[in-house]
Amino acid sequence: QVQVVESGGGLVQAGGSLRLSCAASGISSSMSMLDMGWHRQAPGKQRELVASINSGGTTNYADSVKGRFTISRDNAKNTVFLQMNSLKPDDTAVYYCLANLRQFLRRQTYWGQGTQVTVSS
Repeated sequence: QVQVVESGGGLVQAGGSLRLSCAASGISSSMSMLDMGWHRQAPGKQRELVASINSGGTTNYADSVKGRFTISRDNAKNTVFLQMNSLKPDDTAVYYCLANLRQFLRRQTYWGQGTQVTVSS
């Protein structure tokens, strides 16, 4: 059974930094990892894409985080990271890790439980 577990959230002052980590485990030999990424959901708002990275290392960022956040991954460990710098109060949200895997020509999406990031002004 595939599990996706995030870590690294917390409380930080505006202008500070946090690094989120996410590890996917329980991946069988019939599965292959596609893209991984981070979404976030602030109170009263819809979940939105923050950043994603495919197996080749190509990245995609929301306009609101470009130049401040950096996504990276360790393919050998099925792990993805999100380095968040120059944090703003608007970055406050629950951050969810996403792993897309392929199994028998089917694409399956797995989500983590989320980690809270709070940025104080």
